[in-house]
Amino acid sequence: MRAHEAGALHGDIGHRGPAWLRPPADVNALVPQLWPRQVERGAGGALTVAGLDVRELAAGYGTPAYVLDEDDLRSRAREFRDAFPDVDVYYAGKAFLCRAVVRMIAEEGLHLDVCSGGELATALSAGMPAERIGFHGNNKSVAELTRALDAGVGRIILDSFTEIDRLTALARERGVRPGVLIRVTVGVEAHTHEFIATAHEDQKFGFSLAGGAAAAAAFRVIDEGVLDLRGLHSHIGSQIFDTSGFEVSARRVLALQAQIRDARGVELPELDLGGGFGIAYTTQDDPSTPAELAKRLRKIVDSECAAENLAVPHLSIEPGRAIVGPAVFTLYTVGTVKDVDGLRTYVSVDGGMSDNIRTALYDASYSATLADRASTAEPLLARVVGKHCESGDIVVKDEFLPADVRPGDLVAVPGTGAYCRSMASNYNHVPRPPVVAVRDGRARLIVRRETEEDLLALDVG
Repeated sequence: MRAHEAGALHGDIGHRGPAWLRPPADVNALVPQLWPRQVERGAGGALTVAGLDVRELAAGYGTPAYVLDEDDLRSRAREFRDAFPDVDVYYAGKAFLCRAVVRMIAEEGLHLDVCSGGELATALSAGMPAERIGFHGNNKSVAELTRALDAGVGRIILDSFTEIDRLTALARERGVRPGVLIRVTVGVEAHTHEFIATAHEDQKFGFSLAGGAAAAAAFRVIDEGVLDLRGLHSHIGSQIFDTSGFEVSARRVLALQAQIRDARGVELPELDLGGGFGIAYTTQDDPSTPAELAKRLRKIVDSECAAENLAVPHLSIEPGRAIVGPAVFTLYTVGTVKDVDGLRTYVSVDGGMSDNIRTALYDASYSATLADRASTAEPLLARVVGKHCESGDIVVKDEFLPADVRPGDLVAVPGTGAYCRSMASNYNHVPRPPVVAVRDGRARLIVRRETEEDLLALDVG
């Protein structure tokens, strides 16, 4: 049984921490599956990434800062590409997107999934070939769809009858025939947090399978004859460890594919199984490798296609978190250390919920370590918190840090590549941190730090 966000996280038993968290034998030790592959402790005890000391990064770029191990991201992209050699692997840009990452993904042979006009603009400006871009979203505007058509985006995932009519009209005006997929809500209750489960019936995405809307949407597209319906799409959620949900989803969506064949004589050539593959944020998480996922998903699809007498469609998947999440850590500076009447020790850092909202939003758990030195002190169960004016401003709910952690220390939090910078805010008018990519012992800025001048430039009052 693999852990998931809605499971052991809720075993919090007060100041002693959750049941799965145990005092480490060595408070300086790094748990390899939580960190970018080129992170280790140097001879002086400080963390290094790709051979570069984090103290140099802090001095050169300040804190907080997102630190990206570029070779790690690239290697994870290649692992998905190689594990799924005859499958289109779409990197889910919503996890984290900037022009440098678009170029990395493109160079490693992946496709790219976007879900807004801004993400599409970023992809195109970085040179991603439009035919390798997929466009998601439950409320794409006329302007966004127009731009996608004019750019020649490879596929558009349809999410409502309004969008079918909107895109049909635009395509007819331009005399083009864009490739489309129907997003199907298959009624699967994925084992994850309710806010990132996306395939149950009562939510905003897709066409309901149970209510017949998905079949009606496919029939409308086929009967109109303007859009090129290539297949069906299903995405059941995010941070998922158990593939049983994908099995149920594939069975139901392929049954719909058979229904479409029988009703219209059209056997759709493609199937997108979505993404949402989980990563390790703490020692309780046990994610699958891309090779393991490929083996299981292929078995599921082959079995269900045989049952429905369907040819196996051309598959696509959409990993985002699984590629960028483990490749990044956030580097903070400790500002205060406060013991509250023996109940809990709060370690306050110079960031917080403005650079990582997931702990507050999803009750997500993270790990942390002292980053600028090794320590011989005993482990201390602490809570790493931010500088914002919210009691829920928590970065790491429970973690063992050295008992001598003090102001001025650097603390690193792994697994922050996915959704942290993407969902970052300017709460309390705090500028968002930079993203620093490190490769072969050299650092480069790929997203600069926001400044107070940036904030004031938007304030025209």
